[in-house]
Amino acid sequence: MGCGARQSSAMDRPRITIVIARAQNGVIGRDGRLPWHLPADLKRFKALTMGSAMVMGRKTFESLPGLLPGRRHIVLTRDPGWAAQGAEVAHDVDQALRLGGGEPVSVIGGADIFRLFLPLADRIELTEVLEEVQGDTCITDPRERGRWRETFNEDHAAADGRPAFSFVTLERA
Repeated sequence: MGCGARQSSAMDRPRITIVIARAQNGVIGRDGRLPWHLPADLKRFKALTMGSAMVMGRKTFESLPGLLPGRRHIVLTRDPGWAAQGAEVAHDVDQALRLGGGEPVSVIGGADIFRLFLPLADRIELTEVLEEVQGDTCITDPRERGRWRETFNEDHAAADGRPAFSFVTLERA
């Protein structure tokens, strides 16, 4: 941060929640998609992000099946010429938060975007896929990078060829 630059304080920024699904070996994606299909996770994702300003990278935005109803789509990209119907474009974290306009922010991916927002996040809504999965996009366990306390954990058994998983809520300690 240079002279005169001011970093946003927790008092003047919205509540930031990272919403992420991660396998035990750190995998969060394969070929631009989730490497699993967990209907309960998709339902939870919708409930957690509804009414929020979702912040995501360009690749994550392009992997969506379309605009997700009831949520704003703020895309963080380095490409100054990038635009897409229904997306608001930001080129840095502060701009993305300003575009959020004080609404709660849900950070939904990808890996680089998670890393940028992890130091600012108030909460992590984590779906832990309880197996090792093949993939090409990984992140470290967020609990290894900061002070987090688990405030919720709900286990789901493997079923119908789908892996076991847990819904975990982490709050900044």
